[in-house]
Amino acid sequence: MRIDIKTNFQCNNCCKFCIQGDKRLHKPNKTTEEIKQILKENSDESCGVVFTGGEVTIRKDIFEIVSFAKKCRYKSIQIQSNGRMFFYMDFCKRLIDAGVSEFAPAIHGSTKKMHDGLTRAEGSFEQTLQGILNLKKLKQRIITNTVITRINYKDLPNIAKLLTEIGVNQYQFAFMHINNIIQEDKAMVEELVPRYKEVKLLVEQGLQVGIDGGLLTMVEAFPYCTLNKEYHKHIAENFIPETYIFEDSKKTNFKKMKKQGAKLKGESCKECRFYKKCEGPWSDYAELFGFNEFKPIKK
Repeated sequence: MRIDIKTNFQCNNCCKFCIQGDKRLHKPNKTTEEIKQILKENSDESCGVVFTGGEVTIRKDIFEIVSFAKKCRYKSIQIQSNGRMFFYMDFCKRLIDAGVSEFAPAIHGSTKKMHDGLTRAEGSFEQTLQGILNLKKLKQRIITNTVITRINYKDLPNIAKLLTEIGVNQYQFAFMHINNIIQEDKAMVEELVPRYKEVKLLVEQGLQVGIDGGLLTMVEAFPYCTLNKEYHKHIAENFIPETYIFEDSKKTNFKKMKKQGAKLKGESCKECRFYKKCEGPWSDYAELFGFNEFKPIKK
């Protein structure tokens, strides 16, 4: 089991596809004491914690809350981040000393033009890439995430090649989760949201690069019918531990949230041999495009 704490929604990137949408404009940061209270009330030696946001590394109390999580004896402590602050070696060392055991930076392109264009933050590619290299030098466990958009899906094999050459421990391609701002803007949907049939070949090529290089590779939010069968074992949802998310004051079971409407399955999905196992696509995708492209895999 693990807990996922949304510490804040402010960020030093402004990604076009960000699922948090405009929350940075109106959602308050959690206070240090609020975070400590969550950590204290949910501590268990068999439990892990993920600090995320927004961008958790821009918090002034980042070392304090990590140290407190270590004091509470969390089994693992992960930082999900855009990776820009990892550019600073001393910052990385302080996080490690405080107790971080796993780093999860995000990289959305194999070049400055691609990555910075999506993050809308000049210099973010250079900082994130150097940050990953710094963590590699410090022999840390590195798991990267790449959000798949219509803009970058053709670049996925190149991203995979870059990450394999660096030697990260694992990388993941995540089909974009459409926020309300994008969903209500037809131009943004056309610019950013790909269809599964468009990305399938490039996603599989990207996975294969890492497989051939001996890396763990995953895809998130991919129904079974959107991939060839040899890649079914790379569907991340099969490996995600039971997770409780703390966004506001309430505790949300991530798996139940998806079953209760965050993801959807169509009527024809009932004919699929993976019906019970598959979560279906994000509901916002299904609401925009329907279920015609999802063909059940017969028993």
